[in-house]
Amino acid sequence: MYRTHTCGELRLSHVSQKVTLAGWVQRVRKLGGMTFIDLRDRYGITQLAVDEKNAEEVRAEVEKLGREFVVKVEGKVVERASKNAKIPTGEVEINIEKLTILNASDTPPFTIEDESDGGEELRAKYRYLDLRRNPVKNALMLRHRVAQETRRFLDAQDFLEIETPFLIKSTPEGARDFVVPSRVHHGEFYALPQSPQTFKQLLMVAGYDRYFQIVRCFRDEDLRADRQPEFTQIDCEMAFVERQDILDTFGGLMKHLFKNVLDVTFDNVPFMTYADAMRDYGCDKPDIRFGMKIKELNQLVQGKNFAVFDSAAYIGGICAEGCADYTRKQLDELTEWVKRPQIGAKGLVYIRLTAEGVKSSVDKFYTPEELQKIAAEFGAKQGDLILILAGAKKQTLNALCELRLEMGNRLGLRKRGEFAPLWVIDFPLLEWDDETQRFYAMHHPFTSPQPEDMAKFMSGTKEELEAVRANAYDFVMNGVELGGGSIRIFDAKIQQQMFKVLGFSAEDAESRFGFLTNAFKFGAPPHGGIAFGFDRLCAMFGGSDSIRDYIAFPKNNAGRDVMIDSPSQIDDTQLKELSIEIAKEK
Repeated sequence: MYRTHTCGELRLSHVSQKVTLAGWVQRVRKLGGMTFIDLRDRYGITQLAVDEKNAEEVRAEVEKLGREFVVKVEGKVVERASKNAKIPTGEVEINIEKLTILNASDTPPFTIEDESDGGEELRAKYRYLDLRRNPVKNALMLRHRVAQETRRFLDAQDFLEIETPFLIKSTPEGARDFVVPSRVHHGEFYALPQSPQTFKQLLMVAGYDRYFQIVRCFRDEDLRADRQPEFTQIDCEMAFVERQDILDTFGGLMKHLFKNVLDVTFDNVPFMTYADAMRDYGCDKPDIRFGMKIKELNQLVQGKNFAVFDSAAYIGGICAEGCADYTRKQLDELTEWVKRPQIGAKGLVYIRLTAEGVKSSVDKFYTPEELQKIAAEFGAKQGDLILILAGAKKQTLNALCELRLEMGNRLGLRKRGEFAPLWVIDFPLLEWDDETQRFYAMHHPFTSPQPEDMAKFMSGTKEELEAVRANAYDFVMNGVELGGGSIRIFDAKIQQQMFKVLGFSAEDAESRFGFLTNAFKFGAPPHGGIAFGFDRLCAMFGGSDSIRDYIAFPKNNAGRDVMIDSPSQIDDTQLKELSIEIAKEK
């Protein structure tokens, strides 16, 4: 028997018991004639003690120990003279009677401590060592708990967990597919799924009216802190439902997870239309923990001979309460911040409401009375600071969104541990692309139009099609989109019209999606679903901005696994079997 107890289990109630522990040596401390060893496993740390009274063979083995040695120890639990209140086992220690070195260890390239001396790239290379550290271990334990609570809730709601294939057909629409060459079928390829979308719809046709899966998905896209080429989502679908049924069910799932994982409760999740979100917050995933709404100012500021405003398609601003005392240096720094390429603004106009009156960077173009009218639009009062941007509407709204979030950070309004959920609804169904002169689905080609917009969708002009709203919804928390979904098209004729609007020929639509539209002919029920980003959800629960902390073996920003050196080349024999020829560099 390697162990009778774990290294996080022993308490005062175990005193005088003989126990066997196994784990890794965290550190060895020699204090005079005493030697103390911290033994660690995934459950915690237990202190071991040895002195001159111990057998010579025990002391000899202790002398060989180094960091991360794997050992088995037998001994008696005794009460510690100097207790450590920082760890659960801090009131006891083990008086070693026998110590066996199970495996020696090289000196690790970084310290296996909560605050390690290893940089991110080094720790990624030795991820199996990084996984021994408490912060990473706790993140994966949190991930496990979120998964188990998800299953517990959905099982209680009669959902079935059903696996769908990983080797599927490529349907290049949206993000790029990862493709897998077939050895048996030369010149043909599988694709790894970006989501199980079509399969879960087929399960609805098959009569499995409540499906879910915590599933790995794949997208060959540019990476950020919250993106990975392979990621996990909570994928769900329901039949015989309308939008409100979906929102009630999965709002309930989010309430369950926040309550049972974080002990955080919230009331019914509010709704906001896409149009209102874009108007007031500049994005479709607003952080509503604080106000500072965007106000359009075109009517108030144009026609005053200020060329920047007169030539702009859109002028908007925000009001930062209590910031009128910002210095010129602070305002200049904020101006440079909005001019960064990531934000893209060309400049910043400010209005300060001070005790001495209204002061602005455009005083020579606007009278104090005109500036007061602008301030009144925001409901601004003495002590407030108004920040204004101008330019093309889409880019300016995006810049204002980022500026609002930045000011929220600077003013301490985006508090960790405070959560504000939101359903965003009524998205546009379609997006027109001037470059390719065609529509693209804003979500995916299986999203149903809103019922009241169906007539425009079936026979509308380009302008009418642009106004068609999707029967879609996103779950947003603190400015992060955690999940999204829609009521699906289940009528083959409507689905064919969607393919037509998207510019697919009848032959192309049949080739890509014929299996789905043909299935609809055999009694497809009304259905809809949602998918939550599982990694992103775990990161939010853990208070992190990066999903990599919550994935056991993540890729880096370049999409590489530096631990196993992947992706990598394959040998010529494999290439030949797959009928793949790699072009040689000249």
